[in-house]
Amino acid sequence: MKVKKYIAGTMPEAMNLIRKDLGPDAVILNSKEIKHGGFFGLFKKQKIEVFAALDEEPFQSKKYKTIKNEEKQPSHIESNKGSNSNNKVLSELNYLKKLIEQQVGDKDKNYPPSYQIIHDYLLEQEVEESLVEEIIGNTMTFHNENNITPSIEKVLEHAKNELRMKLRDFSFEGITYDKKIVHFVGPTGVGKTTTLAKVAAKSMLEDKKHVAFITTDTYRIAAIEQLKTYAKILDIPVEIAYSNEDYKQAIDKFSGYDLILVDTAGRNFREDKYIKEMKETVQLEENTETYLVLSLTAKPKDLFDIQQQFKQLPIKEIVFTKLDETTQFGSVLSIMKAMNKGVAYITNGQDVPDDLMEPTPERIIDLIIGDFHNE
Repeated sequence: MKVKKYIAGTMPEAMNLIRKDLGPDAVILNSKEIKHGGFFGLFKKQKIEVFAALDEEPFQSKKYKTIKNEEKQPSHIESNKGSNSNNKVLSELNYLKKLIEQQVGDKDKNYPPSYQIIHDYLLEQEVEESLVEEIIGNTMTFHNENNITPSIEKVLEHAKNELRMKLRDFSFEGITYDKKIVHFVGPTGVGKTTTLAKVAAKSMLEDKKHVAFITTDTYRIAAIEQLKTYAKILDIPVEIAYSNEDYKQAIDKFSGYDLILVDTAGRNFREDKYIKEMKETVQLEENTETYLVLSLTAKPKDLFDIQQQFKQLPIKEIVFTKLDETTQFGSVLSIMKAMNKGVAYITNGQDVPDDLMEPTPERIIDLIIGDFHNE
């Protein structure tokens, strides 16, 4: 079998390329939208990436592994005809398999099979256990009170409603420009500098704001150089603050700007000394707000330890990074509940300014439980 990748501006263009190259018997294996080209991750163009194959031995029985596509494929692709019905059948078979596993498996399960399946899935998604117990307990109570037969779809539906209720009182504002000086704090390696650049690009391109950078991360030369590179690409001024006095002077220098984004040092969050120094810096000016940046690839226990340390700071909201590097998203809800803070942004890649999501309750619910039928 010959397999080739094609990149084109539209699906019809890709189909023409495939027909010319592989002929009319080619089969589409996978397709998705991608960002292509650009300069230093900026201003990439939307393209279609298609994997096509030609079986050079068509009479030989073969077995192919389906590639899981993160993006919904266009409905007009011939190879996808009937895919919805196939997915439904596979989903039902998967559910039956899980029911059988529940019934012949551990006899000490706490819930009837449909509830237990959703319970276990939420735990696998790294939602904190006490929250999972509350969600399932409330779902069972609702079904009992309303005489609802607990099919998997009914359990899933009410579990989503429970998540909505837990998210309804949180904010999802992000930067509103009520404050001029914005600090990004968090442990090392979570992507603060890249997040800074994404927020700056969004503020400039969408909101037409004049933006400046300050970095207090003088412990890593690479971090300074990375911010300088972004500053040069975006045509944004940047100042390096080696002390609180330098920081104040930089603030004065940029007093005429709409927004000053401050990149802070990402040292060991377990050091109380570091947190105290950070607290002094973020409280030097009144016209400030602070966002905690956390990586979704971190272990749940580490995330809880981090948020416990950073609770000492006046955190407005949380920024979650590296969405594209994990398949478990329950920590978003768990940390929100633990800190009683909303979410400002979620980042899902390295591209500036594209990979910056503005979260909503529905998006978070979809992250946590939307992929259930694909498991």
